[in-house]
Amino acid sequence: MISLTTLVAFGIVSLGMVCSPGPNMIYLISRSISQGRKAGIISLMGVVLGFLVYLIASLVGLIAIFNTVPIIYTAMKWAGAAYLLWLAWKAMKPGSASLLEPIALPIEKPRKLFLMGFITNLLNPKIAVLYISLLPQFQDPTQGSLLAQSATLGLTQIVISFAVNLLIVLTASKIAGWFGKRPTWLKAQRWLMSGVLAGLAVKLAIQRR
Repeated sequence: MISLTTLVAFGIVSLGMVCSPGPNMIYLISRSISQGRKAGIISLMGVVLGFLVYLIASLVGLIAIFNTVPIIYTAMKWAGAAYLLWLAWKAMKPGSASLLEPIALPIEKPRKLFLMGFITNLLNPKIAVLYISLLPQFQDPTQGSLLAQSATLGLTQIVISFAVNLLIVLTASKIAGWFGKRPTWLKAQRWLMSGVLAGLAVKLAIQRR
């Protein structure tokens, strides 16, 4: 089983990822401001389904593929490291604009809200990186089944992301206003997240299979 130290470390990384401005945060804030908290919560349920799809895919498909064709793991490892470095640069590059400015969205029915939340998360590059590149770094073959470890880590990430995103939905207008008045804090957060991503990219690049 996964040690408590590893689980806490992964939880901190997951918290940092979900608190970093990205497609999910932008969509949930914009939807909640445009259509209200109920619409935001319905959209969040779609986001959660996206997380579950990534988790199931990692449990069922990726491990088997990596074991059968090791070169695929190597290719994905280097691609993941390169993408993490790109995200790090994107977060810290000069002139980066705030990602938390709400976007005016049209009123939609619950079914479409759920679907849009699902698609937004499914196409979110941060989540793909999390499950493909970061999650394996917290697994240890000496600690038992990798399948069980993946499930534990994945569910931990989903619970953390749900809690944070629910808070975002319930306080969307206040969050957008708070960040809008404090550009210095947003800049510091981007630099912090950039450092975390760069460090994980280096660790991913040098680790063995």
